[in-house]
Amino acid sequence: MKKQDILFWLGFVLLFLPFFISQTVFDAYIDFNKAHGMITSFVKFAILASIGELIGLRIRTGNYYQKGFGLIPRAIVWGFLGLTIKLSFVIFATGTPVFLSYLGVDGAVDAMKGSFSANKLLVAFCTSAFMNLIYAPVMMTLHKITDTHIVSNGGTIKGFFRPIQFSKIVVNMDWGVQWNFVFKKTIPFFWIPAHTITFMLPPDFQVLFAAALGIVLGILLAIASLKSSK
Repeated sequence: MKKQDILFWLGFVLLFLPFFISQTVFDAYIDFNKAHGMITSFVKFAILASIGELIGLRIRTGNYYQKGFGLIPRAIVWGFLGLTIKLSFVIFATGTPVFLSYLGVDGAVDAMKGSFSANKLLVAFCTSAFMNLIYAPVMMTLHKITDTHIVSNGGTIKGFFRPIQFSKIVVNMDWGVQWNFVFKKTIPFFWIPAHTITFMLPPDFQVLFAAALGIVLGILLAIASLKSSK
């Protein structure tokens, strides 16, 4: 392990250590999250998903820093995406049990309130599947577009706020990798199972766990990038 890896992971541990050693800090987080869920969603994704991108950069280039990478613009994008992810969590977690009840699944509406059961697992799985099949492809494509925009503008904050050339970026995207790897493989084999676990957690921890999965997303994006370069 190189010095940069030691420093990176030491900083990562120090960032989250207060939440594990101080009940006061942990309780303050829980209270703030209950009162300001959208704000904490922005912050959690801006930090955790950006950390995932840094790890992805390390995998691709061997370094945690690269000129033009644009860490701050990426954090802004992830914060915004975090808001849409929180929105999708509320919509799908609320609507899926109602839809399953409409289909005749007994106890679907109240399944998530109790302890582990087959009904709870079914509702969590369906919630994850609907969200990842309906919302995730749009979010992933938007992320790819903004990622390309950031890189093409040198990773600067000023460049980030220039108009995004949506049509040009979409036409030139590597749809082979986007479809065959990002959509066809990561959604059914990773994101649906992972978010099934997410929706079985208490609501206060769902978005935090989803944001932590952003670290894994950074790694998956790095793999996708390596596939694109071949």
